[in-house]
Amino acid sequence: MSLELTLVLLAASIACTGLLVWLEKRPTEIGRIRLLPTTPLIFLSLMVAILMIVHVVNLMGYVTGR
Repeated sequence: MSLELTLVLLAASIACTGLLVWLEKRPTEIGRIRLLPTTPLIFLSLMVAILMIVHVVNLMGYVTGR
């Protein structure tokens, strides 16, 4: 995976996390059910961001495993 694609995925996951946190913090309307499960999606987008950060570090030449 190239550096450009990794940075695009990192930016997209951070933006997605921000949007989902904003949706989570909105006040709830009584009687309406939220159809989007924001908490697991926040966790997933944060995990993608962490993986992309590790990948960027690996592309810079540092070894993060073993």
